Amino acid sequence: MNLSKSQSLFREAEAIIPGGVNSPVRAFRSVGGTPPFLRRGAGAHIWDEDGNRYIDYVGSWGPLILGHAPPEVVAAAQAACALGSSFGAPTRSEVELARALVDAVPSVEMVRLVSSGTEAVMSALRLARAFNGRDRIVKFEGCYHGHSDGLLARAGSGLATLGIPDVPGVPAAYAEHTLTLPYNDTNAIETLMSEAGDTIAAIIVEPVAGNMGVVPAVPGFLEALRRTTQEHGALLIFDEVITGFRVARGGAQQRYDVLPDLTVLGKIIGGGFPLAAYGGRKEIMKMIAPSGPVYQAGTLSGNPVATAAGIATIRQLDSAAYARLEELGALLEEGLRRAASEAGRAISIHRVGSMLTLFFNPTAPLDYTSVKASDTAAYARLHRGLLKRGVYFPPSAFEAFFVSTAHTPEDIKVTVSAAKEAMQE
Repeated sequence: MNLSKSQSLFREAEAIIPGGVNSPVRAFRSVGGTPPFLRRGAGAHIWDEDGNRYIDYVGSWGPLILGHAPPEVVAAAQAACALGSSFGAPTRSEVELARALVDAVPSVEMVRLVSSGTEAVMSALRLARAFNGRDRIVKFEGCYHGHSDGLLARAGSGLATLGIPDVPGVPAAYAEHTLTLPYNDTNAIETLMSEAGDTIAAIIVEPVAGNMGVVPAVPGFLEALRRTTQEHGALLIFDEVITGFRVARGGAQQRYDVLPDLTVLGKIIGGGFPLAAYGGRKEIMKMIAPSGPVYQAGTLSGNPVATAAGIATIRQLDSAAYARLEELGALLEEGLRRAASEAGRAISIHRVGSMLTLFFNPTAPLDYTSVKASDTAAYARLHRGLLKRGVYFPPSAFEAFFVSTAHTPEDIKVTVSAAKEAMQE
């Protein structure tokens, strides 16, 4: 495989961009080699600057549930951009997207649009602290909620990929207000809340972890979070940046029938453009300025191009789309299991709908500790073997694979065959 143009671009980028990339995992540090510099995408496929084509299972890390450049989304974004790319003033499309989110997500009665998942989480936590007058937040090991200062301890995602345990530049005073517990450990959360529940402003959780690889909540875990927060007057926040509109139209809260007080959304709702949101019960959301005293603002919040793309994406996500995503996700899971078995490799796979992760671990991990026991060197070899065969998996053993409605059974078949060959090398 020729990557000469990508190699040249990477050398140029390293001289003027830290690490040569604008988000750390893109550098391929954990899988080796030069990252392909991508030029275009169409459907389930992407092409790099050297003309190599790949079947894509990254999908911009989740937003592209319809695949690359779906005609309806492209047309909506072009039409919006032709009218003006940004106003910093209210637009009709903001109201339309907000209505779509309120209608789809069971717990959301009001919603505020922002530009990134990190911004949405940061704002939701500020709101939770203001609502009940408490400072402390509980999060879980391996769950990533963006890069705001108080949430980077044992945060999975790129930190796990790069082996960064703690982040310099985060004041201890910020971190001490964040308590971190093992994911899926019901006893740990119940013990903590019984001892210190009256000091906890909120518990934040990925209802399906997607940033240490896909790790679903075990039965009863989310229910325990809901029960104990209600008992102690804390808020429950679901970070559905990945799972929102991915595992069901109404997100993981619809799939598992557990309703949080606040929900953070992102990725899919922007249709491939920078857009996120946080929402919840009216009595909480009305505390946000200008309705209330909790300040949050953003020049590009509710950007008309992003909202148009988000609306166009959500309109395509009907029951038939989710049935197709489930079918394709199952097909990929079954195929990878078969490929590993035939290659004599011990793996496990977690899948929820169209998001999944293959772990080189014979026992399916249920928390961050067991995730880290997986063989990351074996994953790196698989990644390199797939890349040269035209299949683009995430460049990290700790990320989710995403299937889109643009994938076909033939794409899956090619992927499985390539995976079997790569595992036998």
